[in-house]
Amino acid sequence: MITRRRFFLGIAAIAGGGLALTWLRKESDSLAEASNVLEPNAFLQIAPDGRVIFQLDKVEMGQGTMTGLLTLVAEELDLDPSRFEVRFAPVRGIFQRPVLQMTGQSRSIVDSWDILRETGATARAMLLAAAAARWQVAQDELQTDDGRVLHVASGRVAGYSDLAAAAAALTPPWTVRLKEPSAYRWIGTAVARKDVPQKVSGAAVYGMDVYPEGLLTAVVARVPERAAVLKHYRADTVSSMPGVHGVVELPAGVAVVADTFWAAYRAVQQVELEWEPGPLADMDDIRLREIQSAQFERSEADYMHGNGDSTAVLKHAARVLKAEYRTPYLAHAPMEPMNATVHVQREHCDVWVPSQTPDMAQAIVAELTGLRREQVEVHTTFLGGGFGRRVLWDYVLEATLIAREFDRPVKTVWTREDDIRHGYYRQQTLHRMRAGLDADGQPVAWEHCQVAAPTAGVLMGPTMRTLLPESLAVETRRAVGEWMTEKSVQLVAAFQAREGAQDLIYDFPDVDFVQYAHDPGVPVSIWRSVGSSYNAFVVESFVDELAYAANTDPVEYRRARLPDARHRAVLDKLAVLAGWGSAPQGRAQGVALFKSFDTIVGQIAEVSLDGSAEDQAIRVHRVSCVVDCGIAITPDIVRQQLEGGIVFGLSAALYGEINITAGQIQQSNFHDYRMVRMDDAPDIDVEVILSDAEPTGVGEPGVPPIAPAVANAVFALTGQRLRSLPLKLQR
Repeated sequence: MITRRRFFLGIAAIAGGGLALTWLRKESDSLAEASNVLEPNAFLQIAPDGRVIFQLDKVEMGQGTMTGLLTLVAEELDLDPSRFEVRFAPVRGIFQRPVLQMTGQSRSIVDSWDILRETGATARAMLLAAAAARWQVAQDELQTDDGRVLHVASGRVAGYSDLAAAAAALTPPWTVRLKEPSAYRWIGTAVARKDVPQKVSGAAVYGMDVYPEGLLTAVVARVPERAAVLKHYRADTVSSMPGVHGVVELPAGVAVVADTFWAAYRAVQQVELEWEPGPLADMDDIRLREIQSAQFERSEADYMHGNGDSTAVLKHAARVLKAEYRTPYLAHAPMEPMNATVHVQREHCDVWVPSQTPDMAQAIVAELTGLRREQVEVHTTFLGGGFGRRVLWDYVLEATLIAREFDRPVKTVWTREDDIRHGYYRQQTLHRMRAGLDADGQPVAWEHCQVAAPTAGVLMGPTMRTLLPESLAVETRRAVGEWMTEKSVQLVAAFQAREGAQDLIYDFPDVDFVQYAHDPGVPVSIWRSVGSSYNAFVVESFVDELAYAANTDPVEYRRARLPDARHRAVLDKLAVLAGWGSAPQGRAQGVALFKSFDTIVGQIAEVSLDGSAEDQAIRVHRVSCVVDCGIAITPDIVRQQLEGGIVFGLSAALYGEINITAGQIQQSNFHDYRMVRMDDAPDIDVEVILSDAEPTGVGEPGVPPIAPAVANAVFALTGQRLRSLPLKLQR
């Protein structure tokens, strides 16, 4: 029999009422501690003892999900966000939206906009119904006010906690009406961040802060050559070192497990490794670039998209403008290095992990331990940065391989050097641009040819294994995952590398995009803003080249070719905010406008040159930024995310580069993989456009425009067109 508690009720509001959407769910999805707890679904529990609990199914890695998503529920429940207790949600089917319990793609607010408002509205409706029944009055005579139900006519008042048990016994309504924007109390206001007090006080628990009883710590000696396999190792003196409990051989290294990190770290320095040279043994930066360039000579591309025949048009253009752009490999370098704590027991496993994909972590641990997924409990922690790195699972897999050899919990800790030299990278790309101009310098054709690596190879297999039924044998799931990986690479090529390149925001005639997918074997995956992070640099720099070729102001050139009013509004407001055209003497401005994750962001950078004539460096003094992200749920957090994205993107634009020699990564820590520091950071002004459109993402869209804005400013200042990242002045 299917009972009410086996249903997950979601309500999608429509004009004049609501449309109920009902999903069958498992009884185990309920997180209510008792039957008298009001739980419209697992996201929210209201207890008779006064607790109001919000289950955060997205991770908090500094981007503000804890506050933003809570605000959606709080608004419709009519309860101040400060009065909620927020918990990191466990792995449950109800939180796999649409199919994975994942935080990424700047979709936390987008995916939650309806369902969390509906959750709050459903709970509020049930509380009103309980009060109406208690007082024997019509429900439309009641109203709510910050956690209370009021019957104004009689002066009766009841708190939500007083009504919770009665409301829990009711059947959820099939329709609810959501608030009109004019009635919002918290959406669109400066709601205090829920995570800040914990972080300021030191109470916030990150993965590195987990210390279960009996904890051991593992550090890994890793084969320095990427993609190479361990052949032999010597660790003769390690076992006798103080605090060491053992060593574990891994496919590409050896783990030393000890009482403390420092004991393990000291011991791991004594491990000697021999390895079989791998496919990257002869690879270096020059060779990798040569291989990329050779892809353009292939007779057939892997993907083509366009609205015309640019090749034919270019043959008859009065002038053809050509340019080649390059972007390097980049590390994610989150402040908290990779770590995972795993305790494998006979019929249960606890996993404490700062992961953007906790359900995938659960599936991987279950496979490796032979347990059922329900026997693997994933404890999500705060994340000290993610940027796409923690979508992956290599560090969880490694930690599990080590921990299953011990009967105590083991925390595997990556050093900073491990993280930079042995992680996944934003891919290196190559772009050849051509534009045909008529006699007046106006564009008649646009052609963008790109070489990039597919990322489906690393992402698809484990994803499919997580989605497949657990009733299938592990070997079957792995085989299907491998098959899907191969087919996805064949069918969609380097699909993520096309973001922002194949569909331009500008109205150019005869636009063509051509992609050559090539994987040289360097491990690459998603990086904050994914393909948009490099395509914005290429597209917006080349648009700037066209503006100068037409002898037209870069802002006016863009505005004349923007068919969408929202894009024009962002650009116009940006020009005013930055004081376009009024840079102080010795400085210049550059502009970039880009749409990613359905959010429009414009930025103007103001730059100068520092240092002597022989050793000049680019100095960014000010960045003005305007964003249209629809309704800004928490405008302060929107501004914070844009500011953070600008600094993150500026680090990549000015300094970011991973170099390879003989298959080995040359960078190791922040001394040679530099970040923007306090004395480098520009003044940043962010203006959020007021909008009544549905919200779009903000975690990533601040990154793409900054590199081209700075590059375009450098050109305006020096006449040097910098077409490679990181930006380096020609001597």
